Amino acid sequence: MRGLFRVGIHDFGLFFVSALLLNIAPGPDTAYVAGRSVQLGWRGGVAAALGISTGCLAHVLAVAVGLSALLVASATAFTAVKWLGAVYLCYVGLTMLFSRQPNSTGPVRDGRAVSLSRVFWQGALTDVLNPKVAMFFLAFLPQFVDADAPHKPLAFLMLGLIFIFNGTLWCLGVAIVTARAAGRVRNSSRAMALINRSLGALFVYLGVRIAFSHAK
Repeated sequence: MRGLFRVGIHDFGLFFVSALLLNIAPGPDTAYVAGRSVQLGWRGGVAAALGISTGCLAHVLAVAVGLSALLVASATAFTAVKWLGAVYLCYVGLTMLFSRQPNSTGPVRDGRAVSLSRVFWQGALTDVLNPKVAMFFLAFLPQFVDADAPHKPLAFLMLGLIFIFNGTLWCLGVAIVTARAAGRVRNSSRAMALINRSLGALFVYLGVRIAFSHAK
């Protein structure tokens, strides 16, 4: 613990509890992990969780080197990232909403039509292209770093990694529990089609929300 204070981190207990509560609060990331777990089993959920964590890591690194501050301060940069993210998410969502589903009423074999790498990158890009995630880390992490800290980038990085580690553990737990409970659902083509369209609607919702977001 002494090392944390040497780099300028304070109120670590409060940070840890706050980060834990924020991670377990229901949200789009949890919904995405759960949906992919139902579709593809625990491997799909793990791929989704690791993708989301990778996206968050990109923002934590950006905060550590000051890029997120530039993103929020520059209206042009914020708008560019905002629209890029919105277009990408809406495209993915609409593709899933209007994708053709098999008409067979027989079992669906693990939903292998969707590759694990695709699940991973969708999760990663969903966070990377969301400027609201950058704004969250930029607003949250500095609350626990001393203004005169000798190593601010290191302090931001340490707090961010702890936040992501907790979030990854939570998402992995969601993936495993959901996958175990979803055996019957995966054997129903109608249920799988509904889940696929629900995930598509989630992506479209995120895209629209990002499109109408504003830097503060």
